[in-house]
Amino acid sequence: MYDLVADHKDFIIIDKSPGAGFHRENDSPGLAASIRGKLSIKGLYPVHRLDRMTSGLLMFGKNKNTARQLADEFHSRSVEKYYIAVSDRRPRKKQGLIAGDMDRTRRGMWKMLHSMANPAVTQFFSRSFGDEFRMFIMKPHTGKTHQLRVALNSIGSPVLGDPLYYKTSTHRDNVDRGYLHSYALIFSLHDETFRFVCKPRVGLFFTCESFRTAIKEYEKPWDLPWPRMPFR
Repeated sequence: MYDLVADHKDFIIIDKSPGAGFHRENDSPGLAASIRGKLSIKGLYPVHRLDRMTSGLLMFGKNKNTARQLADEFHSRSVEKYYIAVSDRRPRKKQGLIAGDMDRTRRGMWKMLHSMANPAVTQFFSRSFGDEFRMFIMKPHTGKTHQLRVALNSIGSPVLGDPLYYKTSTHRDNVDRGYLHSYALIFSLHDETFRFVCKPRVGLFFTCESFRTAIKEYEKPWDLPWPRMPFR
């Protein structure tokens, strides 16, 4: 369900497994309850959330004040977040900015609009690996529902294995998960800056040799030449 990445006096950070949910389902206690039991922590408060299919870095506060402070940093866009994704579709552009309003459609899906009243904003770079796959490193500047999944879908490269936005392909039989991973977090707490990076550990196309070689280019995502944002 998860691996422990950091255990600080005020927070913990885990590497969430793909498919793990926040809430109790059938025989599964849910993430928060599982962590409380395993680490004997009475108080544990979610700071942000990840979609069920998304793996990677996820933070919880150990007290309400810390959780509130860190959540405020997420809401104010003070936290730097970086995600890794894989697609088997060629994007209409290989790097740049994806921005636009989002609108709910059928079956819990969302779509990107051309309007910019309250846009979802994502910067990204990408590179090829293997015979016909593409890795994306993404830096979201907003936190909309399904934002990254919709952003990649809007440029013709849906996340490989996404249960909502990915359609059949020649690799359909090999797809064992949705290939989106919370890769890096940078944030401040009590005048101290924290930086965490966590490579994906689950998934055929996240663990193959060609991916492992390609991701070395993104080992320090904050040092990539991200263009200055035209707006905030």
